[in-house]
Amino acid sequence: MNNLLQKLGLDYLLVNSTNEYLVEYSALSENARYTLTGFSGSTGDALITSDKIYLFVDGRYHTQADNEVFEGITVVKLQLGQKQDEEIRKLLEPGKILGITAKKVSQTRLESFNGFKVKLLNSDPVNDYTEPHSNPVQALAPIDFTPEKAMFITNLEEVSYLTGLRDFSKDCSSKAYVKLLIKGSERILNPDISSYEEELLVDKKSINAYDYALIKKPVHMDSPVKAMKAVKSASEIKAYKEAFEATDKAVMAIREYIESNDNLSEFDISKRLREEFIRYGAKSLSFNSIVAINQNSALAHYAKNAKDVFLREGDLVLIDCGAYYETGLATDITRVFVKGEPSQIQRQVYTTVLKTFLSTFYADFKTGFEYDALAHSILDNNIEGFTFGHGLGHGIGINVHEAPPALNQTEIAHTEIKDGMTFTIEPGLYNPDYFGVRLENSCYKMDGKIHSFVKMGYEGKLINYDLLSEQEKEWLKEFEIL
Repeated sequence: MNNLLQKLGLDYLLVNSTNEYLVEYSALSENARYTLTGFSGSTGDALITSDKIYLFVDGRYHTQADNEVFEGITVVKLQLGQKQDEEIRKLLEPGKILGITAKKVSQTRLESFNGFKVKLLNSDPVNDYTEPHSNPVQALAPIDFTPEKAMFITNLEEVSYLTGLRDFSKDCSSKAYVKLLIKGSERILNPDISSYEEELLVDKKSINAYDYALIKKPVHMDSPVKAMKAVKSASEIKAYKEAFEATDKAVMAIREYIESNDNLSEFDISKRLREEFIRYGAKSLSFNSIVAINQNSALAHYAKNAKDVFLREGDLVLIDCGAYYETGLATDITRVFVKGEPSQIQRQVYTTVLKTFLSTFYADFKTGFEYDALAHSILDNNIEGFTFGHGLGHGIGINVHEAPPALNQTEIAHTEIKDGMTFTIEPGLYNPDYFGVRLENSCYKMDGKIHSFVKMGYEGKLINYDLLSEQEKEWLKEFEIL
């Protein structure tokens, strides 16, 4: 890699996981970070130095990164509270040149490296491929929105929300891959902004540095569309309820498939799960399903779905999945099943995670920060060897991960959760030597209370009722026990 740096006239090269639209779940074929390191997780960037390649991953991916990376890659395992770019900046020596691909970094992120010598690259030297996309279709009515000045929007969820357009040509996505200029009542898709001479509202957090440099008179703002789309309309809530009815049916069908068949591999289950989603009306998956048996279930974002890992008597399997339907809203659910009779530790961990779900679901807080803190107060140091290394939940919408709202310890998690907001609650406990349990319901807030879109029940044989308080037993009556 030192030869590459010398060829480019660099001392360091930042290698991103995103594409030019700064999409989190970009295809691996256009993911330069994956090309370089072999790590397939949805987030985490790499830094090439003269003698090392560093890969930065958060708690969801610590074990997965160790298992996937190519030989010689140094995995930097970020802990809760650690920020990737702060750790990257610690590795940079003053006066030396950092290369960044302009189309794959937001303008805000680029500016976080002010004070360092940065060379912007017009193409990605590791992988500059971009997946082709077909023309989007009209799925919902456009949203009436006229900003005070002309506004350029590059965040795909925001564009898709405002236009009502969806593109189902790419698996695990419904976003319309277009950029939008709003000028009064006029809406222009994929405009030539380099020729635009007037002031232009732009959000530096969601525009890539290449596009930002084309704007002659940028006016900075925090996009108001992010807050608008976070609060779902009555028609969107109705569409979500219908989508989760179909999702519940697909998950119940896969439970029955597991119960009635032996020697199933992770791959077998994931293949059948996709078929069940399509059978119940899905346009595509909302993300690649996680089917993880035993130790693999301890990897929060396990992605292999192996052909040689089989579900045997007494084994746990964690399934995290979701799909897109006609309106292009992503569903998300996680359930854990056991083949045959569970062990005492399986029941203890499952019940502890279920207790945490119930406590947070019925809590009355204003912010996701408070809900997350409650979950960690219950799960942290609860069962020896088992940890909860991720946030409690995330917003859902056109993308399976959206914010606000957020149920974690980040700044945006201090945003108030309002009526109409949709989000997940997904506590978990993980031990890489044994297994992991995560129970995830997608929810919405209405009339000041949290409601669950998910109606799929919980596994009765995995519940140790002796561990439940009387209040928790009352709460559990609102959910189906299988």
